[in-house]
Amino acid sequence: MSTTSPTDATSASLATAKERSAARRMWAVASSYTQFRIGLTIFVILAIVTIVWPLLSSASATKLMIADRAMPPIFLGGRWDHILGTDQLGRDLLLRSLIGLQNSIAIALAAVILMFVIGSVIGMIAGFFGGWLDIILMRLTDAQLSIPLIILAITILTVSRPTPAGVILVLALSGWPTYSRVTRSITLSERRKEYVRGAQILGASSFRIMLLMAQLILPPIAFVAVLDVARMMIYEAILGFIGIGVQPPIPSFGNVMADGRKYLINAWWIATMPGVLLFTSLLSINLMGASLERARNRLYKGTI
Repeated sequence: MSTTSPTDATSASLATAKERSAARRMWAVASSYTQFRIGLTIFVILAIVTIVWPLLSSASATKLMIADRAMPPIFLGGRWDHILGTDQLGRDLLLRSLIGLQNSIAIALAAVILMFVIGSVIGMIAGFFGGWLDIILMRLTDAQLSIPLIILAITILTVSRPTPAGVILVLALSGWPTYSRVTRSITLSERRKEYVRGAQILGASSFRIMLLMAQLILPPIAFVAVLDVARMMIYEAILGFIGIGVQPPIPSFGNVMADGRKYLINAWWIATMPGVLLFTSLLSINLMGASLERARNRLYKGTI
C-alpha cells in the first residue's frame, strides 16, 4: 500500500501535465489557422443570435398566423418583423430556424458525448486487456458498424413516438464504434510504453493505469470530435426530414424543411432559409474541426 500510493500520485501528476501540455499545443496550433478563426467567428455570431433573438423577438415559433402565411423574406419585399419570411402557417421562419439550431446542436452534442464515452471505454478495455475480451468487443463493434443508421433509426424510432432522447440514442449507437476502434489502436501502442510497465511492476491496479492512459489518449480524440458534431447535426436533420426525428410542434431543421418542400415553387424560402442557416452552422463547425484535426496530426507526428 505504501509503495503504490506515491507512485500513483506521481504518475497521475505527470500524465495530467503531459495531457494539458498536449491539449494546449493542439489548441495553440489550431487557433493559428485562418480557417479556425473564421469558423470560430461565424459560430460565435450564430450562438449570440440564437440566444438573444428569441428573447427579443415578438414573433412566435408555434402560433398560427394565417393572415401572414408564406410571407417573403425582407430582401424580397417582406416585413422587418419577419426578416426571413413566414411558413405556410404564418410562423416566423427566422425564429423557427434559430430554435431548430438550438435543438440540433443540443442533440448533436449529447450524441457525440455519449458515443465518445461508450466508444472510448470499450476501446480502452479491448486494447488494454486484449485476448478473448478484445475479440468479443471488436466483433460487437463490427456488428454495430454493419447496421446502417437509417435502418437503426427506423427500427428504434418507429416503435414509439420519436423523442429527442430517442434521436440521441440512435445517433450515439451509430457512432460509438468509430471511437472504439481509434481508442483501441492507440491503447495497444500506449500500453507497451515504459510508464505503463513501470506502474505495473510497482503494483498499480489495471483500473488506475487505464485512468492514467485515458488522460493522455482521450483529449486529442475529444478535440476532433468537433467534426462529429457537424455530422450528427446532418443526421438529425435527415431524420427530421423523413419524419422520424424531433416531432412538431418542436421546430427542427428537418421538420421545418420538410414542411417547405411542398411549396418550393411558390414559397421556396420556407425550405431554403433553414437550409442556409444549417449550411452556415456546419461550415463554421467543420472549419474549426478541420483545424483541430490538422493540429492533432501534427501532434502525433511530433512536429509540435
